[in-house]
Amino acid sequence: MISGPSSIMLHIGSEETQVTIEGKVHVLTLGSQLTSLAYFRHQPPTPEEIETAIMVVEDEVIRLRHDIPQDARLYSEDNDIRAIARLAGVAENEQMTLALDAVERTFDRLALVISGRPARFEGIPDGNDFAATLLILREFMHHLQFSEIVVKGTKFELLN
Repeated sequence: MISGPSSIMLHIGSEETQVTIEGKVHVLTLGSQLTSLAYFRHQPPTPEEIETAIMVVEDEVIRLRHDIPQDARLYSEDNDIRAIARLAGVAENEQMTLALDAVERTFDRLALVISGRPARFEGIPDGNDFAATLLILREFMHHLQFSEIVVKGTKFELLN
């Protein structure tokens, strides 16, 4: 029997992140609002707050490294990840492919905001939940070695 690459489904919720691997749901204690409230005392977060959050997110994400099948493909149906794809320049479509390098460029734009540039100059939301979602997505893709995520669905909402 020939089978294709495994599909990993990522859902970054407000209180937790769910990762479905071969039908099994793994829950990470990371969420846009949970992470934002726990680690960001300022809006936008300070560089130190971002660094602390990165360390915590890395530690939580890396727990899944042995559960990810080789050549797995990453998917999501999250509107918040769809919004990040749009901000990264991916054309709105029912299926959108967001590359890791585009996530990194969007995170670089967030870093400019953290360094004092107005969020509107970078065209990104100034809310800390957005910053937390982008950070979780970036660390997840980076540490679990996903070069892209495919966002499925048809809705589009911009994070606040």
